[in-house]
Amino acid sequence: MLSKKLNKLITLCKDLRAWLALFAGLSLTFAYAPFNLWPLVFIAIALACYCTDVKSTKQVAKYGFIFSFGWFAAGISWVHVSIAQFGGLPLPASILLMAFLCGYLALYPTLAFICAHKYSQTPWQRVFLLISGFAIFEFLRGKLLTGFPWLSFGYTLTDSPFSVLAPIIGEMGLTLLCVMLGACLYLLITARQYVLSIGATTAIALLFLINHFIQSPTYNNKVISTLLVQGNIQQSLRWEPEQFWPTMSKYRDMTRRHWQDVDLVVWPEAAIPEIEDIAYPFLEGLDKAAAFNNTAVITGIPDYQFNSKTVYNSLIVLGKQQAHDTEGHYQYLHRNRYQKHQLLPIGEFVPFENILRPIAPLFNLAMSSFNRGERVQTNLVANGLHILPAICYEIAFSELVRDNFTGESDLLFTVSNDAWFGDSHGPHQHMQIARMRALELQRPLIRVTNNGITGVFDPISKQQTVLSQFTADTLKVDVKLLQGTTLFSQYGQKPMWWTIAGLILCVLISRTKEKMSKSLERNFL
Repeated sequence: MLSKKLNKLITLCKDLRAWLALFAGLSLTFAYAPFNLWPLVFIAIALACYCTDVKSTKQVAKYGFIFSFGWFAAGISWVHVSIAQFGGLPLPASILLMAFLCGYLALYPTLAFICAHKYSQTPWQRVFLLISGFAIFEFLRGKLLTGFPWLSFGYTLTDSPFSVLAPIIGEMGLTLLCVMLGACLYLLITARQYVLSIGATTAIALLFLINHFIQSPTYNNKVISTLLVQGNIQQSLRWEPEQFWPTMSKYRDMTRRHWQDVDLVVWPEAAIPEIEDIAYPFLEGLDKAAAFNNTAVITGIPDYQFNSKTVYNSLIVLGKQQAHDTEGHYQYLHRNRYQKHQLLPIGEFVPFENILRPIAPLFNLAMSSFNRGERVQTNLVANGLHILPAICYEIAFSELVRDNFTGESDLLFTVSNDAWFGDSHGPHQHMQIARMRALELQRPLIRVTNNGITGVFDPISKQQTVLSQFTADTLKVDVKLLQGTTLFSQYGQKPMWWTIAGLILCVLISRTKEKMSKSLERNFL
């Protein structure tokens, strides 16, 4: 028995494709922020195509899963920081939980590799089906079990020359572009598939040509002064009752010295840790102070509504709402607010909570019983500006953000608290995702967090200004506003799905012709 197990282990160690698949998956982490070695994504996908170019569907599943597991194990390793520090689980249990999460996420790309192998007969069919499979299964990864669309390939191109295509095809389109180029690179090297490579190059050139001729959003000659306030409150103290007033006072005092020379002040997610109804006296005073100084404040705050017993992760506006206001208009449950829709599993709601909450502190965190806001809500209005909001995790959901975009939206505004993830690459990836949303919609991004990364990003100049992480500080930035809409903001992913339908139809027609031809040959013979 021991000898058989040893032989299996030796065989596994000799399986070079398995090691190569794992290496390719692990290396993908360096294509994302903060490393930004974006060309690696094409090489990693090409290696994955090589590893899954085998005869057996079972082997395709094996190598595809190993590649995908490595991709997520390294890419979202920052999740383990929060589990280890705040989860209250033994190390073996927390590692097992991470392995389960990565294994689950790895199933989606694995299925894409399986479908491309099983239903293709020629190299071009395999490429078409691989692109289509990634479109379908990446879509499902962002939907099923509330969705987890993190680490999609397209984000690696945020700082690449291909980022100019984001306003046309969005991040999902860039993801499929990565798959196409990676697969064609593999076939060009191993099978001299020049026609496929020329076709891929032509398709990309056509996209760049479209981008050159369409009318893109431009600056509208209006500049606003913004103040971003990063409190750097320790995560272990955020929800301690005795820390509520010191935290609120800290944000107010950090803002006070800048009141008179900014148009907009922004505070992070749940910067006010007290529930809104109880914090009303503080909010009323802040509302009057902001209006007196001719500015507006947007802050995150939890809202527990005692009548309905519902609780929301909210953003509210204090001070001037319309540009012509001379006083504040804040009232509890005023309509000028945003309630988070896309909640984070475990962190903001717990599925099967009666079973899971007693198991470990991980399933019983403070503020983990939020209710969902509506999917589509009106933009916030602050000092006459129309502001498109997204809270934390929501910024990763491209279609959710786009659905709340209007032609009047002046700014893309997102708040977060990444203190859960310490000094890992998680916050850098989060900022990269937010910048991709700004590129898609061509609106300036303002992102404010508890401990970083807090900053402003201009999608036209690609300039980014940020505060240092893990510091209590303020950032004053002049933001140029934009006007106009992008193709992506108008049509979203619809053109992509029509393209995918066309690719699948081409394969179906080709396969049908092949079957008819073989059938005729058999009948003739």
